Amino acid sequence: MSPPKQTYSSTSTAKSKYSVRVAQTTADAALEAVYEKSGSSGDSFDYSRSISKSTGESVPAGAVTAYLQRMQRGGLTQTFGCMVAVEDVGFRVIAYSENAPETLDLMPQAVPSMGEMDVLNIGTDVRTLFTPSSASSLEKAAAAQDISLLNPITVHCRSSGKPLYAIAHRIDVGIVIDFEAVKMNDVIVSAAGALQSHKLAAKAITRLQALPGGDIGLLCDTVVEEVRKLTGYDRVMAYRFHEDEHGEVVAETRHMDLDPYLGLHYPATDIPQASRFLFMKNRVRVIADCAAAPVKVIQDPNLRQPVSLAGSTLRAPHGCHAQYMTNMGSIASLVMAVIINDNEEDSRGAIQRGRKLWGLVVCHHTSPRSVPFPLRSACEFLMQVFGLQLNMEVALAAQLREKHILRTQTLLCDMLLRDAPIGIVSQTPNIMDLVRCDGAALYYGKRFWLLGTTPTENQIKDIAEWLLEHHKDSTGLSTDSLADANYPAAHLLGDAVCGMAAAKITAKDFLFWFRSHTAKEVKWGGAKHDSDEKDDGRRMHPRSSFKAFLEVVKRRSLPWEDVEMDAIHSLQLILRGSFQDIDDSDTKTMVHARLNDLKLHGMDELSVVANEMVRLIETATAPILAVDSSGMVNGWNAKIAQVTGLPVSEAMGRSLVKDLVLDESVGVVERLLYLAAQGEEEQNVEIKLKTFGTQTEKGAVILIVNACSSRDVSDSVVGVCFVGQDVTGQKMFMDKFTRIQADYKTIVQNPHPLIPPIFGGDEFGYCFEWNPAMEALTGWTREEVVGKLLVGEVFGMQMMCCRMQSQDAMTKFMISLNSAMDGQNTDKFSFSFCDREGKFVEALLSTNKRTNSDGVITGVFCFLQIASLELQQALKVQRATEKVAIAKLKELAYIRQEIKNPLCGITFTRQLLEDTDLSEDQKQFLDTSAVCEQQLHKVLNDMDLESIEDGYLELETAEFEMGTVMDAVISQGMSTSREKGLQIIRETPREISTMRLFGDQIRLQQVLADFLLNAVRFTPSSEGWVKIKVVPTRKRVGGNLHVMNLEFRVSHPGAGLPDELVLEMYDRGKGMTQEGLGLNMCRKLVRLMNGDVQYVRESQQCYFVVYVELPMAQRDDAASQM
Repeated sequence: MSPPKQTYSSTSTAKSKYSVRVAQTTADAALEAVYEKSGSSGDSFDYSRSISKSTGESVPAGAVTAYLQRMQRGGLTQTFGCMVAVEDVGFRVIAYSENAPETLDLMPQAVPSMGEMDVLNIGTDVRTLFTPSSASSLEKAAAAQDISLLNPITVHCRSSGKPLYAIAHRIDVGIVIDFEAVKMNDVIVSAAGALQSHKLAAKAITRLQALPGGDIGLLCDTVVEEVRKLTGYDRVMAYRFHEDEHGEVVAETRHMDLDPYLGLHYPATDIPQASRFLFMKNRVRVIADCAAAPVKVIQDPNLRQPVSLAGSTLRAPHGCHAQYMTNMGSIASLVMAVIINDNEEDSRGAIQRGRKLWGLVVCHHTSPRSVPFPLRSACEFLMQVFGLQLNMEVALAAQLREKHILRTQTLLCDMLLRDAPIGIVSQTPNIMDLVRCDGAALYYGKRFWLLGTTPTENQIKDIAEWLLEHHKDSTGLSTDSLADANYPAAHLLGDAVCGMAAAKITAKDFLFWFRSHTAKEVKWGGAKHDSDEKDDGRRMHPRSSFKAFLEVVKRRSLPWEDVEMDAIHSLQLILRGSFQDIDDSDTKTMVHARLNDLKLHGMDELSVVANEMVRLIETATAPILAVDSSGMVNGWNAKIAQVTGLPVSEAMGRSLVKDLVLDESVGVVERLLYLAAQGEEEQNVEIKLKTFGTQTEKGAVILIVNACSSRDVSDSVVGVCFVGQDVTGQKMFMDKFTRIQADYKTIVQNPHPLIPPIFGGDEFGYCFEWNPAMEALTGWTREEVVGKLLVGEVFGMQMMCCRMQSQDAMTKFMISLNSAMDGQNTDKFSFSFCDREGKFVEALLSTNKRTNSDGVITGVFCFLQIASLELQQALKVQRATEKVAIAKLKELAYIRQEIKNPLCGITFTRQLLEDTDLSEDQKQFLDTSAVCEQQLHKVLNDMDLESIEDGYLELETAEFEMGTVMDAVISQGMSTSREKGLQIIRETPREISTMRLFGDQIRLQQVLADFLLNAVRFTPSSEGWVKIKVVPTRKRVGGNLHVMNLEFRVSHPGAGLPDELVLEMYDRGKGMTQEGLGLNMCRKLVRLMNGDVQYVRESQQCYFVVYVELPMAQRDDAASQM
């Protein structure tokens, strides 16, 4: 199948996943055929060899179809229950398992009056086998749009009263009902439907939701632990499926005497594609006893094909799987599907949002075991919550990976500006840092630049020629196996080079990335061969699976992920543009024209957007206010003036926290201000404001606000804007509702516009309340929805009143209902659905428990808060603010680039001067200029302040002379000090000028210069001086190794720095000014050097004290023996 991306050939990542699965299904069918043949002929089944052979074997289409037919319509069930299939109308039996008469207590000894007469036959009305109330329950379930939502249905046998769980689902010819006996020690579920079953997993779900984000391993470990607590199986594992369909055990909890499987990799054929398809349809699979003989299904001879058991809980295991379980010492199992979101490209390149099987949670037991359906249903719901958490973790991991790639791409592009194209392979970071690989190479102008593990230069040249000959119409190639890509000399590359991504950057030049074979990445604690096991490779066993997996991937690398190929492709486009520019004789003219266009366009756009934003804020019907970095009001629109009674003129300049916020909201607002100052913007937070003038008698104003950081052109936070929605009326109603329970109908059924949309569900999940506001919002009347299941019939994915957009949204809704049923109310989470006309409705949902007079929880009340016109306008203002921020960032990027150009000219001029005849003083001036240029380059390239703030910036380590640093620091303060008439006094020991140390010279120079300049800025001109003093102390650390403890004291007379600025340096300020940000970053840089900085105030003077410890460079001359 042709790849979705134009002109980019691939045999791995970009290949259609559908094609991969079709190919894998063929391999599954081939393996199955070999197993069946060995059974009929009496030959032994060689598992490892059969897997290897099946991956490349061609199988007739008819054989694949027959294999899939057997998987879904095998005609065999398990013994822990019975199956009856009936027609959708009339309940006429069309098929049943042979053990049904026994399970349903229909044998003659159970019903003596029936004699030898058969009561269960093809054509029997199944309702006659159960009590009248049970028959009524079955009829009600059959009338539901989605019958599975009512599982389990508790029924009783007519003959003996024996209780059974009926688990029903629809198929092409009717309804399949699985019956399982209710055991004495089972948790009794008193009503049909999933809500009661889900309560069994409440504690496990609470623990999952309490886990910190960013750790998929911890999430998987917790899930297997909770499932084992719920089910009691001997071993519980989490499997993850990789992109190439093979599996890996990523988490495990087990009984102490069982072998570990954690880390096990197994080939894709171990869990066939047909089974994976069935897991997407029926998400829980139980095998009670793999050694038990399966039960045959008797069916109506008029049916055209065997009855489908794909959705049946009783479908018997296939012989091959049962044999595998027996060999590994497992008798019973419970397998649950883990399904997450999947964004795939269709044939037109459009993104199709779907679902995919991420993996499985698998339980094994060494003796026969089955858990009742309600507990299995609870586990299924737990898997939905697990999948929801995984979605967030996978999305977060993808964002971090993309952020890393974008950062690396930016750095590579910056290198191209200075040294194209060699900079991307000769400097750090390089192209190996863009994607995970073992080696990379640039083939340009018939020359080679090699990094890491790569083929030889001749081999790379041969690969390039092969690409030009066989993939001449493509711009590149990605493959996890050069052998599979039909590269003729792949066998000569060995295991070191299996996978390759190649990007064509000119007509004959390429960038290459290489990966070695997957097997070297794989380790499993159980992989060691057990000498007591005979014929190890031939038996179906996890050890054989691992061996077979290693054999399959021996000549294959890890696959190239889509995000990696996107990064390579975008770098390829940049490089192709760069090389075109290199060949362009009028490059400089073109670049300057582009920059000037960008500047003019950016300035115009910034002005237009800023004016539009001011207009929107002033005219918005949503309450909006803004404060500066000290918390003083500098924005107060007409709407908030109206609801609070405080005019704009009186509000400006007042303290939000001290003057305008109620005491109970002070802590909340202070937290919002603090987080916004750090760049963290909170949403949907409730605050209460005081009222004034004519509004005073109405009481406090209650707002739901979003906090937005306001930034200046240097991206520093200079204030906070609050965009709100007035919910005073709704909150007053909610309080009234809580106080006046006896007047329930008067309140809930009141059509007054202040009454919000309300609906409710009883303890079994059926809707019992749907007020007039809810009718108006959805278009569905109370009579149409009351009595239906909230989840599935009222709200759901298909065939319901209010359609929700995704399975994730459904799961979140179910979690909130279960939390309320468990006594934990939820407040204002995002909730959206389509009304009767198909119009999309967005709201905030709050759920509250419903109790009777004894305090027993009997259901749940749900309150909706609708996104009004005011909120929509508020969001429009927020988007406009974000647009301004983007425009500012574009301006900042333009300024950074424009600074670099003249800086390059200064560097070039200085280098020319260095080649002329200069005096010693002149040479020293040029040396000082050079290190100042380096400092400016370093600051301009500081694109990621987070790495400094979080303390993981990598400092450079090189030998330098301390005197050069001091010269550069003093030179940076001279211009400002002369303007103010101040003298800079340098007090340093003589040996400092020649002292040689190891460390990051430029960073040390940067922080000392910043502290000196701040001292100069805040020294009155009349005082006349600023002093920098250095006190070195030498310390031996062993042998000939010495370190130098340096104390830098930058002192100045006068009142000193403002208190707020000092607080900002220590991360304690309310806001962050430009000067404060600089001091804050310098303090963190000092701490990265294992040092510290303090600011001390004394009666006559103030001073910075900087402590740094640096290793001394070893020298043999006398200067080192001080």
